[in-house]
Amino acid sequence: MESNTYVSQVITMTPAKRSISSKMASWVRENLLLVMTILGVVLGIAAGSLARTIHYTPDTVMLVSFPGEIMMRMLKMLILPLIISSIITGLSCLDTGSSGKMGSRALCYYFTTTIMATCLGITMVTTIHPGDPSILVRGSQTLSSTTEEPQLIDALLDIIRNMFPDNLVMASFSSTKTVYKKIRPPASRGNESSESLNETVKTSLEVEATVNDTLNEDKYERSLTSSEGTNVMGMIVFCVAFGSLIGRMPQGKLMVDFFIILNDVVMKMVELIMWYSPFGIMSLVIGQIMSIEDLRETAQMLGLYMLTVIAGLFVHAVITLPAIYFVITRKNPAVFFRGMVQAWITALGTGSSSATLPITFRCLEENNKIDKRVTRFVLPVGATINMDGTALYEAVGSIFIAQMYGIHLGPGQLLTVSLTSTLASIGAASIPSAGLVTMLLVLTAIGLPTEHASLIFAVDWILDRVRTSINVLGDAFGAGIVMHLCREELERMGPAQPSIEMLDKVECGMIPTHTPLAASPQLSPVSPMRGMPKDLMPLTDKGNGQLSWGHHPERSPTSETQI
Repeated sequence: MESNTYVSQVITMTPAKRSISSKMASWVRENLLLVMTILGVVLGIAAGSLARTIHYTPDTVMLVSFPGEIMMRMLKMLILPLIISSIITGLSCLDTGSSGKMGSRALCYYFTTTIMATCLGITMVTTIHPGDPSILVRGSQTLSSTTEEPQLIDALLDIIRNMFPDNLVMASFSSTKTVYKKIRPPASRGNESSESLNETVKTSLEVEATVNDTLNEDKYERSLTSSEGTNVMGMIVFCVAFGSLIGRMPQGKLMVDFFIILNDVVMKMVELIMWYSPFGIMSLVIGQIMSIEDLRETAQMLGLYMLTVIAGLFVHAVITLPAIYFVITRKNPAVFFRGMVQAWITALGTGSSSATLPITFRCLEENNKIDKRVTRFVLPVGATINMDGTALYEAVGSIFIAQMYGIHLGPGQLLTVSLTSTLASIGAASIPSAGLVTMLLVLTAIGLPTEHASLIFAVDWILDRVRTSINVLGDAFGAGIVMHLCREELERMGPAQPSIEMLDKVECGMIPTHTPLAASPQLSPVSPMRGMPKDLMPLTDKGNGQLSWGHHPERSPTSETQI
């Protein structure tokens, strides 16, 4: 009788098997935002393709793209406070040795993967050979410009100039850029020359025209100007110095608390924006597809070029980056990528590494459990200088143009393409279509004409989004690798600083009031990293590795509390 009772109890305690539909419904509820984002991309492609079958005006395209424009503006609004708060809070809790090791390892990873991406792009474009001189005949559009072609030395010097801005306030909305302005001799000088020539040689009209052309020859003058957009490089350099110093000052504790709370508030705002992102991404995709003049002709003319770039980016994202991650960490890269799907899709929709940065933070810290001290330091720097996809795109694009002109590039010129693409990608701003500007630098460095560079601009809207998603993945894998390499330093430093969310849980009763965190009102968000309050001291060791905590008997009669 007792055995039957026991069996019946066991049977009643065994959970019933869930059906496939219930499992799917549960998964959809847990990943609702991801499902909505993917659905937004699919619906955007379908709606954009369907809209091309009807007549519409440019105003229609503007209105359709407007919700996506609002999403981009909201994300860009958070870039500056997120970069400032994340870098300062990340470095303020690191010692000099740990931050130096973390930075050197991150930079080593960035340069290694960028060079590998460039070499992969050169290999793909020379093997597939997508360039065909007939493309120049079918697409005779030329790239018009009122300025001289940019110089590589100017781009490199601009990077260094922007690292040290002369005005920090202006650096938040503008950066320094070298431009070449066209200048002409005074018109009176040409008139005087013409009159003197007419008086002396009245019958020599050809000589007069030649002299006038010589006098009116275009000349260019180098000058520095301010270009619209945040000087991210300068802000990063300042915040690195500020965060490193404030973390070593006893008086800086209150300031560190402020930036920690600021970082958490920004991340909460990101969560709100993310629920709007599926609709915004769908709007951007529809508007971009509707704005293409002739989708079929563009695909036929540059289809093989697009295939080469996308194939190279695919190999880099599926083979190169996961292989590096697996060799160093011995962890499954597929699991890591699964946690980054939301950021990857957002990068596909926005085409901006900076706009995707808030979502990248959230995916790494919540899904992949990357230490906040790593993400706050590595991600802002990576979003600025780690451009694997851009480097590959520039290498493929420059050699593709050479193939269209029938120009054979030797080993020395290919090496120049590799180095120039790597350096130019570092200087490329993390904004949509920034690779178009740096593409001209690569073409100029190897002596190729830039007149027909506009041919590849026709398909840049889709390639820009694909390469941006690869840039984001490269930053994410880099954060995982840096955390693995710095795990010993992070363990010695203790757990990461608690966020403002923990204080919210105390106020809401989610953390028991008998714990030290809730018991002492003097405990700030970073007190575990800076020292416990004076009236809360360890009393005894129970012998099992746990300390008994309580208020000092001279200060408070509260009985001891064990945690």
